[in-house]
Amino acid sequence: MKNTPEHNERIRTMKFFSVYPHYVTKVEKKGRTKEELHTVIEWLTGFDSTKIQEMIDRKVTFEEFFDEAELNPNAELIKGVICGYRIEEIDNELTKKCRYLDKLIDELARGRKMEKVLRGS
Repeated sequence: MKNTPEHNERIRTMKFFSVYPHYVTKVEKKGRTKEELHTVIEWLTGFDSTKIQEMIDRKVTFEEFFDEAELNPNAELIKGVICGYRIEEIDNELTKKCRYLDKLIDELARGRKMEKVLRGS
C-alpha cells in the first residue's frame, strides 16, 4: 500500500486525544493494562503518564505530539506491517512515527512480552 498525500495529511491533523481511548480499549480488551500502554508510549516518545495526560488535555494533533517527542533511537527496529502498510517503506516521517506507535500497541494487545515490544530495552 502506498501512502497518499491525503492520507499523510489526515494523520498529521488527527487529534491524539481522540485516538487514545481506542488504544486503551484495545489493550484492556486483550488483558493488558493502561500502565503497560503508557510504558510503550513512554519508550517510544519519552512521555511519562503526566505528559501523556497533558497532551490529551491540550488536544494536540499527532504532528504536535511527535514534534514534542524524543523518539527512542531503537524505534528503527520496529518493522513489519500495520494497517496494511509496511513500516520500513513509509517515506513520510510523521506517518512512520504514527505507525511505529500503532505497531507497538498492536504487539502489546496481541500478548507479546514487554521485553520484545520494547525491542529488548
